Order: sequence, then C-alpha cells, then structure tokens
Amino acid sequence: MTTRVALLQQPVLSLALFCFVVSIQAASAQEAGSKAIERGELSQDVPRLLSEHHVPSVSIAQIKGGKLVRTGAYGEQSSDRPATSSTLYNIASLTKPISAEVVLRLVSKRAISLDEPMYKSWTDPDIAHDERRKLLTPRIALSHQTGFANWRSETGNVLTFRNDPGQTFGYSGEGYEYLAHFLENKTGHNLGEHARELVFKPARMDATAYTRQPWFETRVAVPADADGRWLKPTFASKPVASDLMYTTAADYARFLLQVMADEGITQAVAAARARVQISLRDRMCQSVPSEVCPDELGMGLGWQVLRFKNKTVLMHTGRDPGVYTFTYLCPTTGSGAVILTNGQNGNKLVIPILRSLEAESEFIDFLVSAMR
Repeated sequence: MTTRVALLQQPVLSLALFCFVVSIQAASAQEAGSKAIERGELSQDVPRLLSEHHVPSVSIAQIKGGKLVRTGAYGEQSSDRPATSSTLYNIASLTKPISAEVVLRLVSKRAISLDEPMYKSWTDPDIAHDERRKLLTPRIALSHQTGFANWRSETGNVLTFRNDPGQTFGYSGEGYEYLAHFLENKTGHNLGEHARELVFKPARMDATAYTRQPWFETRVAVPADADGRWLKPTFASKPVASDLMYTTAADYARFLLQVMADEGITQAVAAARARVQISLRDRMCQSVPSEVCPDELGMGLGWQVLRFKNKTVLMHTGRDPGVYTFTYLCPTTGSGAVILTNGQNGNKLVIPILRSLEAESEFIDFLVSAMR
C-alpha cells in the first residue's frame, strides 16, 4: 500500500470526529451564508461562497424522490478551465462506500461471506505471527473495527494492532486495503475488476475509475490549499479501496440511486448495510441537545448510519490535501446529495448547500449542533 502511505503522512482524525466536527467546522461563519443561500439560487450564491473560502470549484448532484433531479458545476477546475458537469474529482474517502458496495454484492452472490475469517485467504506479512489476525472478517473491516491505525505510517510503517479486532471503532484505511487483498486472493480478481462488473456497469458510471485513465486528460479538478493555491493532483497506479477514486458528481449520484434501491444485494445484506454495526452515539452526543441527537448513530457497512425516528440517513465524507467531498442519502425519503470540491476549505460549503437543497432538517440540525 505504498501509494496511500506516501500521500498521507500527517495524523488523521477518527471518522467520528472528522465527519461531524472537522468536516463542517467554522459553522458560525457559515450560518450567515446559509441564510442567504436559502433565499437565493445556487448559481447566485455558490460563486460567492467559493470566493469567500478560496475554493476553486464545487460540483453538486441532487437526488429527490428517488431520482437525479439536479446537477451543477461552479468555479474553476484548474487555472485555465471552468468546472463543468464532466469535471473529474478525486473523491478521497468517498471511495470507501463504493468499495464496500463491491464487497456486499460479492456477499450477495455468495462469493464471500461477511463473517468469514480472512486469514484463510490473506494475511499481511506484518501480522503473520499475531493470532489476532484470525479474528479479522469483512464485516469488521467495513465497519472500521480492525484495530489497525488509519495508516501503517502511523505505526512505524509496520501494520500493527492497536486494539483487538471487533472491540472498538478506529477509522482505518488499512482495514479497507486489507479487505481488498483478501478479495483478490479469495476470488482471483482485483477490486477494480469486480467494481467494473458489479457497480460501474450496472449503474452506467462511465466517468469513474480507481486508477488514472487516458480519458482523464483535461478533465481533472486540480486541488488547492486553504489559500486557494494550486497543488499537484494525486493518482493511483492500482486500485486503492479507501481513496483516490476519480468521478463526477452525476456518476456518484447514480451510485447512490443503486444503493437506495438495494440493487445487486439481498434483503438481508441491505438490512445489514443500513444497521449500526458499532455505536458512536455516546461519543458524539455528549455536547449535543438530546432532541437533536439521532436515536441511533454509528458505523454501518461502508457508511455512517444516523436514524431519526423513522428516517435513516447514510453519509460519508472525504478529505485529501486540497480536496473535500461529502455525500448523503436518505432511503426513507428518496433524497440525497453529492458535493465534490477541489479546495481544502470545501467543508465550509456543505451546510449552506444542504440547506439550499432542502436536505432533511433533522440531519442538518444535528450536523450544525455537533460541531459547535
């Protein structure tokens, strides 16, 4: 996993804190903008927000009533090109839900099992003599309970158990890469091959790839730092289960529609995907008013799961240097959104855009309260 280790040397916050605090930080500054954007059109207010926060561009897709009803691109994908609906964004950790869906479709085909011990097909050499490796399963990897650090660069470039598998939440890209190695060894096909057949083709995601492709040329959104200075894009030379996928907002929305419809998976697997596998509610709701906190909150299989009475919301965020991405879907109401940016400060656009798109009010209220 040299590609990703080289990319992220800085410490990475846990998913629980990252999604609900850091990813939507500076909410007080956003609130003024959110009121304005509620009254106006995206085409009028998003350019102002981009300028204020030094974010070059944002691409948005909205799902309503179980249909893709709106796409839009604003700003610049690079110094000499405007962003368009065909602009490709590094979606960072939004890669994980797609990789998770590949796993769930293989489970539904009975090619693998959610709870089979992965060591029978794959063991990383770094933990070959640690008996805890026998506890690792696809379910544990998808719900971030492997006990690994986010990246082995945090543990001396050696894969190490920080906790026993299945005992506690710990956001880990390494866990997803471990799962990808298991898939390839168990099935004889790599993650990218499975994704093309099981997800990309059925969803008609023609502008999505794990690795750099010739058709990326002139279409890539160049990342930018917090001051709006351009950075060098990063690409994967082989499929990375947890990061570096490139796609468009519309393509990702097509994926959300398939998830919403439980395409390609059994009823039992769909229920498991939408179920909290490990709760984060106590951790995240300590300073949140009880009436705002979801009834259930935690990590599912590839998604964070929030349940507000009879509504279920699945969400995920992504951040790489100069990149911020966000997505959610509510199968209960048939709504969802994709927000892709090529700016370090892209998180500051999320609440205003969600308000403009009239996302679930309970969901927005919780996001705002959780980061105060």
